[in-house]
Amino acid sequence: MTVVVGVDASPHAGVVLEKAIEEAELHEAELHVVHVFNPPVVYLEVPIDLVMVKDAELAAVWGAIEEKLARAPIDIIRTDLDGYPPDTLVAYAEDVGATLLVVGTRGRGELASLILGSTSSRAIHLAKCDVLVVKPPAG
Repeated sequence: MTVVVGVDASPHAGVVLEKAIEEAELHEAELHVVHVFNPPVVYLEVPIDLVMVKDAELAAVWGAIEEKLARAPIDIIRTDLDGYPPDTLVAYAEDVGATLLVVGTRGRGELASLILGSTSSRAIHLAKCDVLVVKPPAG
């Protein structure tokens, strides 16, 4: 069994990761922790260094969950990809033969999700494997 979890720079990513670790441990599964970089769409006349933006995002994402990854009682495969997050996560899950894809809700925030769409909603519709959507704690 293989579990794939998508992580981002949202505060909720740690909760999503913990749930994925719990599921992988419960099912004695391999865990793939995947971050998908989706370059921002910006219409400015000022050039943007996308390499710098990507490097900063990767540092923020992996730095925020490093402690949880280090404490995990299972082996973890870390993967960085580029693309549209829901489609890229689903394709990756299919490529590795995942039986479960774990994603969070509303990592981008309310406005961006309305404009760009929800990763969890699209993953549910596209994935061939089961999808576990982890909601933020109430409060």
